[in-house]
Amino acid sequence: MKIGIASDHAGKDLKQLITDFLRLTDAEVTDYGVDPDSEASVDYPDFAGLVATNLVSGNIDRGILICGTGIGMCIAANKYPGVRASLIWDEFTARATRQHNDSNVICLGSRTLNHHRAVDFTKIWLETAYEGGRHQQRLNKITAIEQQKHPRARS
Repeated sequence: MKIGIASDHAGKDLKQLITDFLRLTDAEVTDYGVDPDSEASVDYPDFAGLVATNLVSGNIDRGILICGTGIGMCIAANKYPGVRASLIWDEFTARATRQHNDSNVICLGSRTLNHHRAVDFTKIWLETAYEGGRHQQRLNKITAIEQQKHPRARS
């Protein structure tokens, strides 16, 4: 499995821990940044976009995004059609997002999670299969929403 991983400045330590774990598995890991040696503040949408575009183009099979809370990365990644990013915070959400939503990106909060537990959640997410069945009609509806052309909301 090809996995892309990225973080902003707040998530770089957790990103390194998860990257080290992934490299012990059979996964092929691509690190899209942030540079672990940099102290500069960066914008999480830029890094969410790198993982999302590589996922949608087929360069990677799944993505992992990390910022302070995981929320910003999740919002940004879900703007890309075909991305099903989920914020996870425990074993149940790590499992359910794969079983029910066929999530292809997880978002983690480096300031909200115990880092070693976050590695456990990642492992669960990677090992859990999508159940399909009744959940597929819901994913089909999400795909239909993505394919609709909505006029942009005006302020």
